Amino acid sequence: MIKKRIKSLIQVFASLLLVGCGPTDVSSTDPLELNFEESFQLQLIEAQPGTVIEVPPGTHNFSRSLSLTVPGVTIRGAGMDQSVLSFAKQAQGAEGLLVTADDFVIEDLAIEDTVGDALKINESTNVTIRRVRTEWTNGPDPENGAYGIYPVQSRNILIEGSVAIGAADAGIYVGQSSQIIVRNSRAEYNVAGIEIENSTFADVYDNVATNNTGGILVFDLPNLEIQGGQSTRVFDNEVYRNNTENFAPEGAIVGNVPPGTGLLILANDNIEVFENQFWDNGNVNIMIYSYTLGGRTIEDPNYDPFPEKIYIHDNDYRGGGTTPRHRLLMAWHEIAQVNTPNIVWGGLVREGNNSSNIVCLGQDSSASFLNLRGGYDPEDVSYDKEPHHCTLPRLTPVDFNSPGDD
Repeated sequence: MIKKRIKSLIQVFASLLLVGCGPTDVSSTDPLELNFEESFQLQLIEAQPGTVIEVPPGTHNFSRSLSLTVPGVTIRGAGMDQSVLSFAKQAQGAEGLLVTADDFVIEDLAIEDTVGDALKINESTNVTIRRVRTEWTNGPDPENGAYGIYPVQSRNILIEGSVAIGAADAGIYVGQSSQIIVRNSRAEYNVAGIEIENSTFADVYDNVATNNTGGILVFDLPNLEIQGGQSTRVFDNEVYRNNTENFAPEGAIVGNVPPGTGLLILANDNIEVFENQFWDNGNVNIMIYSYTLGGRTIEDPNYDPFPEKIYIHDNDYRGGGTTPRHRLLMAWHEIAQVNTPNIVWGGLVREGNNSSNIVCLGQDSSASFLNLRGGYDPEDVSYDKEPHHCTLPRLTPVDFNSPGDD
């Protein structure tokens, strides 16, 4: 018994070293009477594949980041409004919970008020995030952490029934990953509600994105290890009233997202957007453009800045476009004096290419449309949908058992 207690004390001390140095009185604490913060981190360290770590109801306070590196672990609470991991008094660490492990499940709990990202998953395969809430309870604030739910460089990711509130970058973000499903979730009061970035094969459906700066973003950006984002389906979502002022900290790329944006597609290919409801997004309901629109330069020689094969069809639009905030839309609006059309395309194409099949709206779309024709002259625009009366092959559903892009 004494040896077991000594071993446990050593493990507790090691766990504290993993998340930062600082004064602690754990060495004088009987391991049978550890507080929840200490015992929870100890469970993460001692976990074996197949371990289920329970989080009881209540608000549990943490002063340091948590980490998990063991595969096959489940962390389970009693509900996203019952079991709360609070980092309001966090003094050390960059995240709330950092996971670098395969076959990971987290469900039925909340992570609140972290200094940095709330839940970060890195280089993991087979990740399930179910009924998890991440929130900064003080509302939109540039001092909030950047990301709520944040898998990156991972594969086979399921995010469902979850809620993300108050992130200073993206509430639900999946980056540089493949085989992704985000469904039945809600993103509110973030800069970007739901963001798929530099990723392939993603299904985003049955979600609500509201009161963000931008509701849903599908981006491909330069200077990242993984590029070539493509094959994302965005369907059956409610994307409305995303008019919150942009509160991203200075220098963040999402700081360029205009308030009032429903769906923004940037430099991504093979995107299908269908059967969504868009309403009352003040800037624009849907906008598609090249990374170079507006004169932005590129230093990454491997980066393709042009979106291609964007298929938008069978969506419902109500209102929106009453308050253009994108710089080029504001210049156009000053002359046109009408609301922004439902779908706006920047109009830039790769040299030597034409606009055929870059943006397709179906054969009989009733959605209003604007081609900014590169944005060089706010009077030289086009509302002609005829070149975009085309269809593209329907994308296939995400299948975690598919080889995908391997």
